[in-house]
Amino acid sequence: MRDEHIIEAAGMSRVVVSNGVVVSVGKPLIQNCPLARKFGYPVIKMDTAEIKKNIEERISSYGMCTPKREVLSDDDFVLFGASELLSNALKSGIIDCAVIACDGAGSVVCNNPLLVQGIGGRMSGLVKTVPYPQVIEKIEDAGGIVTDKKSASIEPLSAIRAAINSGYKYPAVTVASADISGQIRRDYPDAVIVAVHTTGISAEDAETLSENCDLISACASGHLRNIAGEKALLQAGNSVPVYAMTKNGKKIIFDKLMNSDKQIFVKGMKLPYMTGNDPEPLI
Repeated sequence: MRDEHIIEAAGMSRVVVSNGVVVSVGKPLIQNCPLARKFGYPVIKMDTAEIKKNIEERISSYGMCTPKREVLSDDDFVLFGASELLSNALKSGIIDCAVIACDGAGSVVCNNPLLVQGIGGRMSGLVKTVPYPQVIEKIEDAGGIVTDKKSASIEPLSAIRAAINSGYKYPAVTVASADISGQIRRDYPDAVIVAVHTTGISAEDAETLSENCDLISACASGHLRNIAGEKALLQAGNSVPVYAMTKNGKKIIFDKLMNSDKQIFVKGMKLPYMTGNDPEPLI
């Protein structure tokens, strides 16, 4: 199997990593992103050279896309990131596992909050990966289940099925596909569904995600701001908002606030709330 990882990273740039080396960086679709400016290696100027440096920093600092990948962390990188919300929900018992994707392993069922944050906290949109026995072993040592050790496929639907078959009753799952969100909602109506990596989706897909998801990260999607934003029960953050579409989603965000030491401003108002500090352009 060819050693190749494909990531849609800062600015929706398509990045290919092979044998620990960044071999190609596509032209970014976004010119400015407030979230990217907060990265460990900030991407201030959205060009291929800076994006490459950002990915190289991730490879050197925690082994992303290599057998040296670190998988445990207790560091919050953003207040309302998907991994931050799900790791906190695990600690609080709102969910009993999280189904997420990890480079070097593919879909993973996690019951350890440190594993959720270690995998997802610094991960961008993972499109394709390959299995590393070293990474899989670390995940399993931390209590995780790698659902496809042979090819490291990223399949949320089969992975949540594996979680249920392993005895979990209150799973959460991250999805980047509107169609898969609908399948999961039909097959597992009690699952918490979290939409991630949503930049560039169609208005139709934005409607589908709004109907099926509990939490939605709007990324740089204009359609989600217009569609999900208007239907949301709660919006967390403004430049890259996270929308709670259900009471379960709302509960997860409020529980994160309850367990945070940060000062918080809360105000009732019509959604979506936008300040003009959004990614540019919204697509």
